[in-house]
Amino acid sequence: MKRILYIVLAAVTISSFLFSCEPVEDRESLPAVTLTPETLEFSITQNTVKKNEVVLKNDDPTVIPFWRYVDGNGNELGHSNKSDDKVNFPFAGKYTIFYTAFVRGGSVEAAPVTVDVPENDDAFFSDPRWAKLTNGQAGKTWVLYMTAPLEFIGNTPSYVNREVSGPGWWPNLTDISWAGLENKDWGEITFDLNGGYNVSVTQTNPALGNTQKTTKVGTFNFSLTTGETNDRISFNGGTEMLHPNEPSYFSPSFSFTNVKIVELTETSLCFIAIRADGDYLIYHLVPKS
Repeated sequence: MKRILYIVLAAVTISSFLFSCEPVEDRESLPAVTLTPETLEFSITQNTVKKNEVVLKNDDPTVIPFWRYVDGNGNELGHSNKSDDKVNFPFAGKYTIFYTAFVRGGSVEAAPVTVDVPENDDAFFSDPRWAKLTNGQAGKTWVLYMTAPLEFIGNTPSYVNREVSGPGWWPNLTDISWAGLENKDWGEITFDLNGGYNVSVTQTNPALGNTQKTTKVGTFNFSLTTGETNDRISFNGGTEMLHPNEPSYFSPSFSFTNVKIVELTETSLCFIAIRADGDYLIYHLVPKS
């Protein structure tokens, strides 16, 4: 009997020990940040011959670099996390470059560096797509082509340039009354290169019942690719691509601040968006007459 009692007491003691132990924190604490703005190892070098070009270089392999750059008005122009990068500022003016080093314990930001670009780099805009989109300094205004504003292509974007391969399915608005897209003036978007990547968007405002328009002004980035197969326009400063605000053709989950261009000619600007039900739509814009 005593032996049984000893066994029970031992089991209870071991159980109490197992369940009363405090959990041990098995995690390293983050180290203190020892870097300072003065000890960061990086360089920002302006090309002495072609001053539109600036080379960004991170010389510390233990940190993750982050660069961002703005124009003289504070407009965001871009960012990068490369250790070696080259930025082209094609417009004359002053630009500010910010460098941040990320380490395990946090981040350290260097004092911003300002570069002065004395003249425009006209060769930067030699690709004819710039002229087609913006008409250079003079600017170009686009509106929705309400005769045939939409192309339906399902959920696999298989668009082919109509000038090369014949017409796609651009149904006339009068033939798709079931689409519920009102035939009216939805606004306009203007691109120009007058001293910067300028864009102005006058758009109907759903908050005002789609009866009144508001105008936003910002900047844009036009990313060109070889073969014109994946050109993109991204927008800064709260602007976005012109589009109808009908619920069936506007998905809040899709950002119209970064769109893929599938056709750009002197008389046609077409971009892909994703409808609320997941299908792709292509919007068709034409120059304002």
